[in-house]
Amino acid sequence: MAQQAPAGGGDFISNLGRIYGFYTGGFFGFVLVLALLEQMGVPNRWIGYGFVFLTIAVYAVIGILSRTSEVGEYYVAGRRVPSFYNGMATGADWMSGASFVGMAGTLFLLGYDGLSFVLGWTGGYVLVAVLIAPFLRKFGAYTVPDFFSERYGGSTARVLAVLVLMACSFTYVTAQIFATGIIASRFLDMDFTVAVYVGLVGILLCSMLGGMKAVTWTQVAQYIVLIVAYLIPIVILSAKKFGIPLPQLTYGQALQEITNLEQSMQQKGLAAQNLKPHVQPFTNYDPLNYFALILCLMVGTASLPHILMRYFTTPSVREARGSVAWSLFFIFLLYFSAPAYAAFSKLEVYTLINNSTQLSALPAWIFTYGKLGLVKICGVDAATTQAVVEACGRIAGHPGLLRLQDLAINTDVIVLSTPEIAGMPYVIAGLVAAGGLAAALSTADGLLLAIANALSHDIYYKMINPNAPTRQRLIVARVILLIVAVLAAYTASTRPADILSMVAWAFSLAAAGIFPALTLGIWWKRANTQGCIAGMVLGFGICVYYLVGTRYFAVTFYEMWGWLSTASPVAHDRFVELKNAWMAASGPAKDVAWRALDTHAQGIASWFGVRNISAALFGLPVGFAAIYIVSMMTPAPSQQVMDMVDATRRPRGDTIMRDKDAELPAH
Repeated sequence: MAQQAPAGGGDFISNLGRIYGFYTGGFFGFVLVLALLEQMGVPNRWIGYGFVFLTIAVYAVIGILSRTSEVGEYYVAGRRVPSFYNGMATGADWMSGASFVGMAGTLFLLGYDGLSFVLGWTGGYVLVAVLIAPFLRKFGAYTVPDFFSERYGGSTARVLAVLVLMACSFTYVTAQIFATGIIASRFLDMDFTVAVYVGLVGILLCSMLGGMKAVTWTQVAQYIVLIVAYLIPIVILSAKKFGIPLPQLTYGQALQEITNLEQSMQQKGLAAQNLKPHVQPFTNYDPLNYFALILCLMVGTASLPHILMRYFTTPSVREARGSVAWSLFFIFLLYFSAPAYAAFSKLEVYTLINNSTQLSALPAWIFTYGKLGLVKICGVDAATTQAVVEACGRIAGHPGLLRLQDLAINTDVIVLSTPEIAGMPYVIAGLVAAGGLAAALSTADGLLLAIANALSHDIYYKMINPNAPTRQRLIVARVILLIVAVLAAYTASTRPADILSMVAWAFSLAAAGIFPALTLGIWWKRANTQGCIAGMVLGFGICVYYLVGTRYFAVTFYEMWGWLSTASPVAHDRFVELKNAWMAASGPAKDVAWRALDTHAQGIASWFGVRNISAALFGLPVGFAAIYIVSMMTPAPSQQVMDMVDATRRPRGDTIMRDKDAELPAH
């Protein structure tokens, strides 16, 4: 049977190395051409346009060439993706805008404590490899809710899985579109809201026509762009600072210089005496929250549907195992470099401050990002020299120099701004923007596909219209993808909370709602339908309650659960004082008093001091316990289901699930 696009045929698969080799060479040639154009005096704006539009155009061409009208191709890329390339695609799917844009910024801000994100996200792939990926591939489902329905029976488990998937994936995809907006607004010099929808067009071109098939091959291309873009600036900085182009090896020297600069700035009065040292542990997170965050991120990694879907696309169980190993390697390349990226960026900023830089002589990058509201000095956006000088002049005894305590850099711009902070050619900054865009687009594609496939396959096809023909199923999938994408873009355009927090919430939601039922469904034959439903409802419910309660209803939460909080007596007294002030206030003053009360309550509303970013710490044990207790109190699954679970854990043998419309042509 003829294939519609080259990405489906055997010739394409056998020539992948050559095709992506040419692509990589072409990309390097493209960067060199733009570098030459910069030297010839072409304006920076046009260099930025070149990077953003031409890279999106390449992804769009791949997406259009990979269009398909076959269900198996649309949902699981025909199960033909070799482990090496699936690992690369998973790396791109995983290295989201949060990883690329926000990870180094978080390490910049938190120092040692930021390593919890690196350890949690990377360690999660060990759980994926050992507990989940090969067995889901053997099962042969199209989506994670598909597995839940077949394993636990009936529609309830499927619907619950779809709801959890929607909750965590929509949060996550909003963060990715937000990241595309930040990048496009900076490098295309356009309004943030417009930039969000420009990014949305790129996302839809990559995924809408070809589904998983198109997304897979664009993600391989995007991985090449993002890893090159991430490594080049720190390789240059490492060679420039220490003469060795291996930032991972010179990272220790950078940390030592940062420590020296911290002491020097304090001696000169350019940094507060209570400055938290970059290398000192547990200055932002106490040990409980540090390790709780690692656990939640690890388990969340093993539960996110858009990642698990990638292992449905390999030709065999063996390839699925190999794919996880390759995924970890490709992710390691970025995450092993993120701490060095943060250190070199911090070294540049600290050097600028330590040199006693006058407020009237600030570098251009501060104003570039200050105009976007991403850099503040003395409490105001650093849009102009005059604005900064006037704001700092209102501070008694201000020396007129740039001080660390006056400078606030949004963590989401550290990676994007580092080339400019270090005085590199603009072409490097454009390259980094292209990499960040590739990271956000690739993850957004995977997430939108996970949501659309769950709604079109699990809800529409499996529950509403089981006899829908292939053409109708794919039309419904594409329409749903478009609707979800527009809703996510609108949400992102409202500038919600910072990227990394939104992503971390998604991990806790997935961990509490999916992981207990997923792992016990594979590894414990006695788990039954009633147990699954109880575990998902209670685990997810506790997680959502804690997350929403401590973030949006902190005052009420603290009043109800204050006896479980670790708030000090002083903090409690302050809460009472602020509440009394709010109750006594009237008019506009009442709103001001409420904001002060709510902000304070968010800092103390907790159970045992656990931050809401680690909400799954409560949802996970509740989910596991509920599944075990309810399953033991109700009838065991049928022998057929138990045999199916046994077969799932055997690498050899036929795929367990088969879709009547998904028989793929011989190849």
